[in-house]
Amino acid sequence: MRNESITLANTHPDDIAAFKRELQDAFALAVVDEFGELPDGPIPSNEVLNGAVNAPGAVILRILCDGRSVGGAVVTINEETHRNSLDLLFLKVGEHGRGLGLKAWLAIEQRFPETVAWQTHTPYFEKRNIHFYVNKCGFRII
Repeated sequence: MRNESITLANTHPDDIAAFKRELQDAFALAVVDEFGELPDGPIPSNEVLNGAVNAPGAVILRILCDGRSVGGAVVTINEETHRNSLDLLFLKVGEHGRGLGLKAWLAIEQRFPETVAWQTHTPYFEKRNIHFYVNKCGFRII
């Protein structure tokens, strides 16, 4: 793992469309790897993405590596219970395999230190994601 610095930045409203395209491109790789082709329309759908980025408490973050955008995340922060949700996390196509995902997750945890518990969801076929969340980030399957 190279000594690359990961930081987080709030996503500017003008950047949301590019953020969504990059996320869909990244998610498409996993779907094609598993099923050989994409279904009709992007994954996740624009409707699902719009729901996530516009949800109450949603924080849309850019993941920066040495100041360069390499991915993003959408988290939902509950200011009352501090039980928060990692809704979406992605690295851009070509940015995998360097430990950036774990560094990004650790940066998210540091950004929201008041969090009591985090939850996330990932598709059953995404073995790489399941390994990452359980074995690298410390999530438990429930």
